[in-house]
Amino acid sequence: MLIRDWMTKEVITVGPETSMMKASKLMREHKISRIPVVDDSFRLLGIVSDRDLKEASPSKATSLDMHELYYLLSEIKVKDIMTKTPLAVKPTETVEKAAVLMMNNHFGGLPVVDENLKVVGIITDSDVFKVLVNITGITEGGVQLAFSLPNAEGSLKAIIDDLKEYNARIISVLTSFTHADEGHRSVYIRIQDPDKAVLNDMVAKLSSKYTLLYWVRDNLNPIIP
Repeated sequence: MLIRDWMTKEVITVGPETSMMKASKLMREHKISRIPVVDDSFRLLGIVSDRDLKEASPSKATSLDMHELYYLLSEIKVKDIMTKTPLAVKPTETVEKAAVLMMNNHFGGLPVVDENLKVVGIITDSDVFKVLVNITGITEGGVQLAFSLPNAEGSLKAIIDDLKEYNARIISVLTSFTHADEGHRSVYIRIQDPDKAVLNDMVAKLSSKYTLLYWVRDNLNPIIP
């Protein structure tokens, strides 16, 4: 999935001379935690985050009075506290790449730039969550079947063929090598919820032929203690 299809395109930006106080106000008003810093041509210069603002703010134990504190905050510019030459991604790169960059660098979001380094969007961890929900098909409900399969040609096809015998309607198929045994992979297949009798027979057959790790019927209603 490409970043351009999932990024936020209406990006709040500031210039390098913007005061720290104004940047903080923009974050509160728009409920965001980072703002790209751009020049007059919208070329990316840096990024300022709520963490940057907190680290640059005077301690609560400061001896400054309100007027002195207000003056200090109005004098600190975004250029003085921003992260310069930040990591950025292109709209034609994948969401998966953006997710890895965010995870490895402990970022909550990345600016998206075109070939001229102009900011055209921003992608955040919330956008990645939306992608995860989309590709898994969880909003369709249904039943998820998890298998441990040999990492060999045709191992998945055999299961798909068995599911076809039950007229199972497949919503999504995901593969992971994390936590899988050596030479194996974990495969997660979501299908539309069949009748109880059909599901029981299907699970029994699949369990007898393959390593069925689990099956679960997703209920999207939250658990309330």
